[in-house]
Amino acid sequence: MKVIAINGSPRKKWNTATLLEKALEGARSQGAETELVNLYDINYKGCKSCFACKLKGGKSYGRCNIKDDLTPILDRITESDALILGSPIYLGTATGEMRSFFERLIFPYLVYDNEGSTLFPKRIPVGFIYTMGVTEEVMKEIGYLEQFKLSESFVERIIGKSESLIVTDTYQFNDYSKYVSSRFDPEAKLKRKEEIFPKDCEKAFDMGARFARK
Repeated sequence: MKVIAINGSPRKKWNTATLLEKALEGARSQGAETELVNLYDINYKGCKSCFACKLKGGKSYGRCNIKDDLTPILDRITESDALILGSPIYLGTATGEMRSFFERLIFPYLVYDNEGSTLFPKRIPVGFIYTMGVTEEVMKEIGYLEQFKLSESFVERIIGKSESLIVTDTYQFNDYSKYVSSRFDPEAKLKRKEEIFPKDCEKAFDMGARFARK
């Protein structure tokens, strides 16, 4: 059993990374082999619309033709048994690095037919972990859930069943007094970090453990 987690955050020791580490810890508790990939550490770009992955009889049919640091990671994902994607929310959606990764992950396996076919070699579970500074109420009001559901629909068509862990109202700075952030209550943020975030970590652990058991 192999579980791969993809960190779409530039911060390797903060909220998203912590939750992904907890998810992998859960997977290891069930005997799984794990890997964490930090997207901001590697050099790659998103889909360049070459359509080599869709060329009849082409050497790259059903796989991305681009050769860069992401190529071996995409190969390892096809050999894995579960995948967990984590990203903070920037301006209403996942980070640019995660979006570029997602294009490269999904598009080569998507078939332009009427049956909704997929070329991904097997069905594996996929988890999404989202973190954001806004509250759950604001998240729903702004319409973030629609964005999340769109990504989930692509994953369920191409790769396998998905589930999401949405973590709101996160603690963003160690010292709020150093930043222009008057819309936030630092004490309330810290209280939530100390009381609620550990429960979110438990949920991430449970996700990883369940994926490994499958």
